[in-house]
Amino acid sequence: MANPNQCAQILGEKEILQDCLISQKQLTDSYNTYAGECVNEQLRGAFLNILDDEHRIQADLFCNLQSNGWYQVEPADQQKIQKARQKFSTQP
Repeated sequence: MANPNQCAQILGEKEILQDCLISQKQLTDSYNTYAGECVNEQLRGAFLNILDDEHRIQADLFCNLQSNGWYQVEPADQQKIQKARQKFSTQP
């Protein structure tokens, strides 16, 4: 098994940040489930606080990747947005 220094030499900053973002997405998904299905109010509050922290970390990672040009997001097509608005505004 490689030591952390060897891994850092193999993986670049982009790959490390991408891996961190993937991990954060999994963490937030899990904490969201835990908070939503928790019976104890105090424990639910703790999970929600942790979830908020994890979302901030995820947003920071995303912004870092995006600012370096490593995570490109395409703007939404305005016609598709309008079509979705019309579709959902007519539903009861």
